[in-house]
Amino acid sequence: MSELDLFSASDRLVEGLNPQQRAAVEYRGPALLIVAGAGSGKTRVLTHRIAHLLANKEAWPSQILAITFTNKAAAEMRERVRALLGDAADGMWLKTFHSACVLILRRESDRLGHDSNFTIYDSGDSRAILKRLIKETGADIHKLTPAGVGAAISNAKNELADAESFARNIDQNDPAARAISDIFSRYQGELRRNNAFDFDDLIGETVHLFRAFPEVAAQYHHKFKHILVDEYQDTNHAQYALIRELAKDASLTVVGDSDQSIYAFRGADIRNITEFEKDFPGATTILLEQNYRSTQNILSAANAVISNNFDRPSKNLWTAEGDGEKIVGYTGYSAHDEAQFIADEINKLHGQAIAYRDIAVMYRTNSQTRALEDIFIRSALPYRVVGGTKFYERQEIKDAMAYLVTIANTRDDLATRRILNVPKRGIGDASETQIAGFAQRNDLSVRQVLSHVAELGFGPKITGAIIALAALLDELEAMIESQPVDVILRAVLERTGYIESLRNSRDPQDEARVENLEELVSVAREFQRNNPEGRLPDFLNEVALVAAADEIDDESGTVSLMTLHTAKGLEYDAVFLTGIEEGLLPHRMSFITPGGMSEERRLFYVGITRARKFLYLSLAMMRTTFGDSEAATPSRYLQEIPGELIDWRESSGGRGLATSRYRSSIAEGLGYGQERESSGGYGGTPSAKPKTEWKGAISSVRNNEGLQLAVGDHIMHADFGKGKVIATAGEGARQTAEIHFGSIGIKRLLVKVAPIEKVN
Repeated sequence: MSELDLFSASDRLVEGLNPQQRAAVEYRGPALLIVAGAGSGKTRVLTHRIAHLLANKEAWPSQILAITFTNKAAAEMRERVRALLGDAADGMWLKTFHSACVLILRRESDRLGHDSNFTIYDSGDSRAILKRLIKETGADIHKLTPAGVGAAISNAKNELADAESFARNIDQNDPAARAISDIFSRYQGELRRNNAFDFDDLIGETVHLFRAFPEVAAQYHHKFKHILVDEYQDTNHAQYALIRELAKDASLTVVGDSDQSIYAFRGADIRNITEFEKDFPGATTILLEQNYRSTQNILSAANAVISNNFDRPSKNLWTAEGDGEKIVGYTGYSAHDEAQFIADEINKLHGQAIAYRDIAVMYRTNSQTRALEDIFIRSALPYRVVGGTKFYERQEIKDAMAYLVTIANTRDDLATRRILNVPKRGIGDASETQIAGFAQRNDLSVRQVLSHVAELGFGPKITGAIIALAALLDELEAMIESQPVDVILRAVLERTGYIESLRNSRDPQDEARVENLEELVSVAREFQRNNPEGRLPDFLNEVALVAAADEIDDESGTVSLMTLHTAKGLEYDAVFLTGIEEGLLPHRMSFITPGGMSEERRLFYVGITRARKFLYLSLAMMRTTFGDSEAATPSRYLQEIPGELIDWRESSGGRGLATSRYRSSIAEGLGYGQERESSGGYGGTPSAKPKTEWKGAISSVRNNEGLQLAVGDHIMHADFGKGKVIATAGEGARQTAEIHFGSIGIKRLLVKVAPIEKVN
């Protein structure tokens, strides 16, 4: 592109932008916060800002770093910039947090005691190691689980704490905490031995690299003149620290919306965006409020709901596209009744030329899918549950990938142990344990031990199988430098006998497994086409960094079922938000979590703003929980939506009176505390009792701190009256109790929040 063309492009890049968008594109200064409301064109602003910098020759492509949370978002941004400027956009760093860190760590891995072919462990790999360590250390006596220990380690790493600092800060009188600390230390030792990082390490180790080696940090300070970060409200402390390290000499632009901060459970810190101007003195803030996605009725509902959170920028979404259809509210008698209504409405929408792929059903918890799936199957509705078993989590795919990792990273014991007896070679668990023990005693990798098999004293059959495997792995490893990835993968599948064993199987599922492996070969072939110079370690990088959101296929001809957390960043013509009830949305755990009520309201807001044209809000009078059917209460968030925006409908089948009374409790106001709740994470306490009741409603939520029930205890419930405890499970805040309430029957309650008192 010529110089004249570039300056011409600069003028075109601001055409058609609204005043706020244009101001964001043209801003020049040290730091910019773009508060981008849902559907306000933030991706357009980001890409036009990048293109504007290049068109005005204020930076070379290689001096721009743009960070997103998913590969899909990064690819979309790259294609948009290329559409604006063509080849002039080549050379930019448009990456996810993790892929940017992998690139840096590959170049500098030796400083951290790793070689450049390190493996990246996903959550399944980490759990496998933790499961073994829990067993080896006897920590299972403390009822520790791989998921629980993994969460504790992940939380620590997201706060940039290593195993040593974690150990210094635990309660030494708590045996479970000491056990986790011991496992944390051993786990890190396993990662180092296997030449591996887990996902949390990728960011934390990069921050450590910059802080420990100033000369490395200086290289990247000099390299990047402009850094742009998308979805800034979702960053955790480690990601925040990484941005601070990288942006010391660069102009920083962040885009986000505190009203869409819904990932506190993953460590996201809303203060990163709410305190941006304090963190970066001289920063400018620009609000994007014009929405290009939804109708005004949908936006008015969203605005009304989120306005009940305070400590947030005053922001009011609006559109020039008109009011649109009213929101449809539905009160069903049961979850199946609710699901049938949804199925019927989807059929009507489809009859009005709304494609199935443009319809989504969203819910707070995965357990809500059962009734939906039952009805959808009976109604012959095509659907998919987004967030089920992912392609790369399937057994045959993980087996094939383990072979590739083993030949690329000879120190990865986890991968090597996985493929020792896959397909079956007669190398059982006892033999595997013996091999692993020999490796640890002699400071060798499991892969290296395969060449010392004669020293292990196995019989001729096992010894022969191991020698053959070692020779095959060496031959496959020799292909890395000269052969494309798809050729290596095909050789793995055929020469190991893996694909043949599946084809000869009588298990009908193995036919699908063969098809999945063929698809993996296609993935490798496509990688090679897009990266002609790429080699096996590069392919392993790409696969390891695929996020769940990247696997959503927009072209699928099915209705999407997903949790509200999964729905973030997506949009559909028609959206059904289900189970809008107390205990589901807001979730019962939010009653006792600081800032929980505010985050749940933000989650509801995110769900509302996914809809373009049609929005449905549904709930049920009775909901089955823990196997028991119990009366449900409408969510407090429903009364925050102006009544004139919703067309309420009700269940048929002889229950109209009860349903009308239930619906009226929404219209009249539940009477929950109307104090505006802090979006910053410190407010949100529900008040005691709704003004409008109907028999069986759970009318209050308490914080029964310290209350522990035992079999035989008598309690008084605010709605069910006097009851006797007949069984308990769990401890502390997780204790549940089965309580017999006479003619009402048995109810299972979460003791921590149930409206109960212990009586004599």
